[in-house]
Amino acid sequence: MKKIALSIVALTFALTASAQQKATIDKNLADKIKNDSYMPFVKNKALAVMKTGVNAGDGYREVWIRDYNTFIELAAQVTKKEEIKENLLVFFRMQGEDGNIIDGYTPKEKIGKGEKDFSYSKLEPRYAAHKNTVETDQETSLVQAVYKYIKLTGDKSILNEKVGDKTVSQRLEWAMDFLMAHRFTKKYGLITGATTADWGDVQPEPGYGVDVDGNTHIACDIYDNAMFIIALDNMIEMIPSTKNKWGKIRNDVAKNCRTYLWDAKKQKFIPHLYLNGSPFPSDFDENNIFYFGGTTVAMEAGLLSKKEVKASLDEMVKRVKEAGASSIGLTLYPPYPNGYFVNKIMNPVYSYQNGGDWTWFGGRTIQQLIKYGYVEEAYREIQPMLKRVKDNNGFYEWYSIKNEPRGSGTFRGEAGVLYTAIVMFENLNK
Repeated sequence: MKKIALSIVALTFALTASAQQKATIDKNLADKIKNDSYMPFVKNKALAVMKTGVNAGDGYREVWIRDYNTFIELAAQVTKKEEIKENLLVFFRMQGEDGNIIDGYTPKEKIGKGEKDFSYSKLEPRYAAHKNTVETDQETSLVQAVYKYIKLTGDKSILNEKVGDKTVSQRLEWAMDFLMAHRFTKKYGLITGATTADWGDVQPEPGYGVDVDGNTHIACDIYDNAMFIIALDNMIEMIPSTKNKWGKIRNDVAKNCRTYLWDAKKQKFIPHLYLNGSPFPSDFDENNIFYFGGTTVAMEAGLLSKKEVKASLDEMVKRVKEAGASSIGLTLYPPYPNGYFVNKIMNPVYSYQNGGDWTWFGGRTIQQLIKYGYVEEAYREIQPMLKRVKDNNGFYEWYSIKNEPRGSGTFRGEAGVLYTAIVMFENLNK
């Protein structure tokens, strides 16, 4: 178990930009971490939850790639590598004819009569696939997950695995080609997607809100583009022959993120750069909103300096206090006004992705703070996240502004990001 845990911390530091250094801590903080009463409970609870399956949680029947990408390190502790590999290969077998990657897959027998929003593949007859087309993170999540799998297991053979008429390595690049062909604006040199709340998967326009349609307002945001940069870094490392083509694209997108999405005056990323107008009223100042999740992924992508990471953390802490929330897992602040999203799950304010508190992203912020050397701040900010796992005896999907648990009670994404963060803390003491 110790050997695998060390591989996790090696992986998490490997995912950081080369300019960042491993953090050191003083004896007082080291003792606090060593004697922390929450960490062993949360760590053991995470392992127990992971043994029960790989679907997102008890509220979901699907295996989602955006979730799996965030708990694959945890899965490696209790699951055979062959099973992890197989779970990843399903996504490739169900890859679309244009190279797109599905959101998730469900056993066919679990699909109810009348359910139609599914796709199927001859390469994988056991499952039905689903995709929320408002997102632009399925392809990048799969690249990142394969990269983590290889780093965790040392098994590079997955890249040569033949799926249909293509190898996995060819399919990874095909997925990136899909984004360039169908989710890219030449005008700004950035990845595009539907308008959502930060990293969310619900658009504000009429309907349920998870599929691009005639009402959709296409935009660029920092989350999608940072995920793309990380994926390209991962792909180039896994498949060096792709560097000539994708290295320049990666650098151009990173530059354009700073040019078009970073507000230097406010020291924050703008929520959206719209291509065909905003879905919100003309007098609404959307740039007053701070996106916590996208900012965190930008840290991981190396788009912020160490000083800017600290400034972003300070802004998160300030806005959490203004909101009266419990942790920096807050999706955004201030929330979009009530009624700005047609789907009622986003209303009233501080509901779901519209200002809900998600450890699923907050835990990733903790990881980045450790990587950038802000260990004391990371330890302080993880405490409310650990405490509510103990208080509620479970990993809940998200929490209300009053810190009340909401959604799935075995949300493996939360378990995964906290597990990895705890291992990183523990290894600082070694």
